[in-house]
Amino acid sequence: MPIDLQRSWSDADLEQYRDTVVRFIKTELAPADAQARRDGNVGHGVWRKAGALGVLCADIPEEWGGGGGDFRHEAVFYEELARRALSGMNVSVHSIVAHYLLNHGTDDQRRRYLPRMAKGELIGAIAMTEPGAGSDLQGIRTRATPTAGGWRIDGSKTFISNGLLAGLVLVVCKTDPALRAGGISILIVETDGLAGYRVGRVLHKMGMQAQDTSELFFDGVEVPEQNLLGGIRGRGFYQLMSDLPYERLAIGVMALAAMEGAYQATLDHTRTRQAFGKPLAELQNTRFKLAEIATRITVGRAFVDKCVQRLLAGELDTATASMVKLWASEAQGQVVDECVQLFGGYGYMDEYLVSRLYTDARVQRIYGGTSEIMKEVIARSL
Repeated sequence: MPIDLQRSWSDADLEQYRDTVVRFIKTELAPADAQARRDGNVGHGVWRKAGALGVLCADIPEEWGGGGGDFRHEAVFYEELARRALSGMNVSVHSIVAHYLLNHGTDDQRRRYLPRMAKGELIGAIAMTEPGAGSDLQGIRTRATPTAGGWRIDGSKTFISNGLLAGLVLVVCKTDPALRAGGISILIVETDGLAGYRVGRVLHKMGMQAQDTSELFFDGVEVPEQNLLGGIRGRGFYQLMSDLPYERLAIGVMALAAMEGAYQATLDHTRTRQAFGKPLAELQNTRFKLAEIATRITVGRAFVDKCVQRLLAGELDTATASMVKLWASEAQGQVVDECVQLFGGYGYMDEYLVSRLYTDARVQRIYGGTSEIMKEVIARSL
């Protein structure tokens, strides 16, 4: 009997939704992935197609233009992309931006942006990291200075996912430089034709090569007062911290799905690849390695699923979300490394899924908070 990797949070309706997502991925994303990896982005068109299908902002309420589902619908999309190493559409960042607007924005901000994000007309990005400030957000230097009608933004950001294609960027900046956490605000920036806004390099990365990750520059960018997220200055750090469970669980969900994708590809490979006159899968070392991987995924599935259910119930705290992000991203690196070893030289070839899963996995322990930061957050809760 095959090992059961079914999700405890799924049901018949969600599996039907999964079928829709898989068809979209196989039709629109997978065939164009090699070109997207060469270009460094997937282009705007596939985002609009996803919006027309109704798979963007799936857990945003219908009253704001979303799909009216919940986190499980988002998780389905994350999983099916991650298990195939299709990282060009950073749907999770797009959804995180939508949730900042939903959870912290004014009604006018929700009305202006969420329907367009759900349609794929506006691709979302969040500009936090700077050349000199990563995990320590209180060290950011981008400033927003009050003007007669709003704010003037000056500074630069780097490693911004969806940066090239983004039509809507949430910019984390200092509005009160003398303060630390209390001096941070988030400003909403619509990028189309905006004076002073510039996309720098599309960064060439070890993995996730189809995903546009860019430098952004703000040279006297002016936005109106109503573009301050939530309408109250100095609330940015609180807004960032309050949405961390959602963000870190999304990374955990993707990590486990990537592990499942690598496991299945390796299982198939070892059953057909011959060594010493027999399939690799018949050698004891291979069987034991596969048994260890299957066990790790099964144990991880129980923890990730529990966290999904806690998020749905509004009970997922930051420490537990940090645990799932820490455990899953570390396990992902170890599991995919084992899978590459079982592929042998073929595992080092980019044309093989397991190779792309391997290079994509490394950043999971860095973005969304490094593993070291996760340990610190967890330790403080002990």
